[in-house]
Amino acid sequence: MSVEMKDEYDVVVVGGGPSGAMAAKFAALGGASVLLIEKRQEIGTPIRCAEGVGLKDMDRFLDLQPRHISQNISGATIYAPDGTALKLRAKEGEIAGYILERKVFDRSLVESAAKAGADVFTKSSATSLIMEKDTVVGVKISRLDVEKEIRCKIIIGADGVESKVGRWAGLCPAIKLKDIESGVQFLMTDIDIDSENIEFFMGNQYAPGGYVWIFPKGKDRANVGIGLLGSKIKDGGRPIDYLNEFVKKRFPDGKIAEINYGGVPVSGGLEKMYGKGIMLVGDAAQCTDPITGGGIKSGLWSGELAGKVAADAVKSGNWSEKALSKYQHDWEKLYGKPMRVNLVLKDYYVDMTDEEANKLAHELAKHDFTGVMEVPDLVKILSKVDKKLLLKLGAAYVGF
Repeated sequence: MSVEMKDEYDVVVVGGGPSGAMAAKFAALGGASVLLIEKRQEIGTPIRCAEGVGLKDMDRFLDLQPRHISQNISGATIYAPDGTALKLRAKEGEIAGYILERKVFDRSLVESAAKAGADVFTKSSATSLIMEKDTVVGVKISRLDVEKEIRCKIIIGADGVESKVGRWAGLCPAIKLKDIESGVQFLMTDIDIDSENIEFFMGNQYAPGGYVWIFPKGKDRANVGIGLLGSKIKDGGRPIDYLNEFVKKRFPDGKIAEINYGGVPVSGGLEKMYGKGIMLVGDAAQCTDPITGGGIKSGLWSGELAGKVAADAVKSGNWSEKALSKYQHDWEKLYGKPMRVNLVLKDYYVDMTDEEANKLAHELAKHDFTGVMEVPDLVKILSKVDKKLLLKLGAAYVGF
């Protein structure tokens, strides 16, 4: 690890979020020299995330401590447009997931990358890629108003949904309105909530083509947010207007302590997440879940996979485009089918009228959802209730 940025590294990671941290960590663990840069002064800010995550696989990426977790979650309630409640609950005595403290969690992830051997520099922005014969061979960086050229064998773009690295490399086409959720989130205090239960509100009155969420962060504080599908926003409607209306009715005496804005890709992932000398991870590769918009765990996984492929490429002396294609292969093997299924689910949901959603909710309410806290389990119940969904899922559903 260096206190000065060197002129050359095996791997340069742009972006210090969870996916970037994992890419840097696993590349360094594999023996590559790694530089991780983050444009902001502090890791973990601003928070453009509801901070919820399921239990599965989390211990793979970080030894979670109490300081990383603001609240344990044991249930979720989904409200149909007419108020019909579908109550999903973990089995008695179990928890289903956590609401993280992302500012602490993200910093710990970056610290783990540094401990693995990566050089980490904040307030360092990528300004352009260095290309030779259509291949990425480096990156230009602005750090504390000083321009610097860094040569590398592989660059990993972890710079979010608006990835400049991806655009510079020609890997990121413009996102279609139907494939991006525009969102805003309030951190609210002094509100009355069930601290172990997350809530979702569906319907055009709340969020056209999306939903409102309440993710508790303690007994009287929560992330309260909204995501609206770009193709469903009409007549100049803004996410914050819908959210303000919801908050006035649900938490009239609540206090807003923080506001964050952002976009979430819900395309199911880029068709091509790699190129000549480059890979994209996390939101930059549109690796977020199309139905929930969640991207923490998928981002962590994409970072690990890309980091390992980068390290192996450096070790073998072959970092050609073909060698880096292993990253996409590994991603498809792990997440391809769930992403395709959830993309169908997203389209299924956004095309539904409120009346259709209410009718479906009335049928679903007859089922016991104890132990159902993961999307695959919910899909199985949904497909039994609505045979049309099973037909739409088709081959994507087989073996899911």
